[in-house]
Parts: sequence; structure tokens; C-alpha cells
Amino acid sequence: MAHPAFRAAAVRVRVPATSANLGPGFDALGLALGLYDDVVVRVAESGLHIDIAGEGADTLPRDERHLLVRSLRTAFEALGGQPRGLEVVCANRIPHGRGLGSSSAAICAGLMAARAVTSGGESRLDDTGLMELATEIEGHPDNVAACLLGGFTLAWGESGAVRAIRMEPSEQVVPVVFVPSRPVLTATARGLLPRTVPHGDAALNAGRAALLVEALTRRPDLLLPATEDRLHQDYRAPAMSESMDLVQRLRADGVPAVISGAGPTVLALVTDEAADTTARLAGEGWTANRLPLDLAGASVLPLTGAAEADGPGAVPAAGASSAAAGSGR
Repeated sequence: MAHPAFRAAAVRVRVPATSANLGPGFDALGLALGLYDDVVVRVAESGLHIDIAGEGADTLPRDERHLLVRSLRTAFEALGGQPRGLEVVCANRIPHGRGLGSSSAAICAGLMAARAVTSGGESRLDDTGLMELATEIEGHPDNVAACLLGGFTLAWGESGAVRAIRMEPSEQVVPVVFVPSRPVLTATARGLLPRTVPHGDAALNAGRAALLVEALTRRPDLLLPATEDRLHQDYRAPAMSESMDLVQRLRADGVPAVISGAGPTVLALVTDEAADTTARLAGEGWTANRLPLDLAGASVLPLTGAAEADGPGAVPAAGASSAAAGSGR
């Protein structure tokens, strides 16, 4: 492949938060949420310059170790070659280490931005290639599929390739997220999973995952039984006991609640009428927010307003007092 040419103008990419698993759909199901990170990338004459506002501004590296930069580099290699230099500006709103897909957002933003800033990028790296690169970096496809495609997604592997389909979630479903103050590393949560599970538990999860497709797209009244899980949440409880306690309390009250991804955020899937009441159920120590569903997925947008660190879709800092805060795109 010939070395690519790069566009002189900067590009802006917006990527949504995501919730994976959704109870029984371990490493397969994902949901895109209306909470966004924005990234602006411009090819420069030399060097690497990174500005970060919002989440991770005080902790993320500003060099080649940054996950977004590593994703940019991976995409540029697939596109045919590296640019001489890069300027990167990140406006981060997705909480880190909370099970809302912040790493998948960084990966997808980097891949999308690299393709967008490369002349003929879409012909060099199509959407299938983009999904496969994202999965390779992340290690599993559930979050990256939802981040790239938006809506409600089902991802799987087939003959060594990654496949994903997008479904339209019911307009009646309103996500409410309960974000705790302390993070949990995905590696820690995954490390608690057993190598084998009882056959009966696997069978129950298979049925519930199938039911969840119907419940989340057409029958929200079935979401409580459809979100039952026996494969991962109970095993991860030692790393997030307060989150599991909240899930159990909400479910006892008839609220379809699950651990979001690897946790420790709790996700409730409710109706518009119940969303504000549900957001008040967590008590102190949680930041509770109702969010819209994201239906667009990762998008290349006009540059206007790209550097704003706050705005539509912003979530209060983790650890703030519990409150029902509406947020939109």
C-alpha cells in the first residue's frame, strides 16, 4: 500500500459511552448512551502534542502511552503509514474505570479520527476493518460495537472475524446510570470470573439473553426477567459489593438493574415516567443520571464547539451527591 496523504484540516470525532453485557449478554450485547467524548486531531509538521480537558485531565499520559494515541498509530499503520506529527485535543465526559466504555470510546475515536484525516481513508480502511481493529485493541467486541454503530448491538466472532449487528432500542427505554466514586479496573473484574460455570446457569443466561433482544427492542415490560444474570455479576461482587447491593435493592423493587460492563456503575433500564423516581433510589455516594439512548454511534462532526469540556451529555464528577440530572446530546 502506498504511503497515504493527509488532510491539512483538523477533524472532530464524537464517541458515545456504552454499557456492555446488560445482564445476561456477557461479551456480546451492548448499548450506546447519550454521553460523549469529543476528540479533535490535526496532522502537524512534527512531534506529538496532546491537550486533555474533563475526565482524566490530571491522570492520563500526554505521550505515546495514551490509549487514543496508540489507537491512532494502529489505524495509521493499517492505512499505510504514520504522519510526521500530531496535535490531539480531548474533551472527555465519560467517567473512567466505571464500566461506561471509556476505553472503547478512546479506541474508536482514535481509529475514526485517523481514517478521517487520511485522504481516501474509507477506501483504505472500511467499517469492517475498523471494527476488527477496535476489537483487537480492546480485546472483546461488545463495547466497541455499540460505540461504533450506536443503538443496541450484538457482536460475535465467526471464522476468526468480528461480526456485529445493530438493533433499534425501544423509544420507551430510558437508561439511568448510578456512578460510584471509586473505579474498578476491568482486569480486576475479569480476574474474578471462574473458568467454568454450572450448565443450568449457562442455559438460563442463554434464554435470558435471547429474551433481552425482544425486551429491549419491542417489549420493555419484560426487561426485569430479561436482565437476570448468573454468569458474571455475582462472581464480581467482591470487587464491587456496594454496586451489587444496589442492583439487588433495585431489582427487589421491580427495577431492571444490572452492573454496567465490568462495573462498578449500575445501569437501570426504565420508562420515562419512572426515570426521575428511579434516579433518587440510590442514596448518598452515587451520582445518578438519566441519559438518552445514542442512535448514531461514533461520528465525524463539524469543528464548531469541539473544545468545550462541558455541555450536552455532561455528567457531574463521580462522587457527587445523588441527583436526577437530565442530559442530552
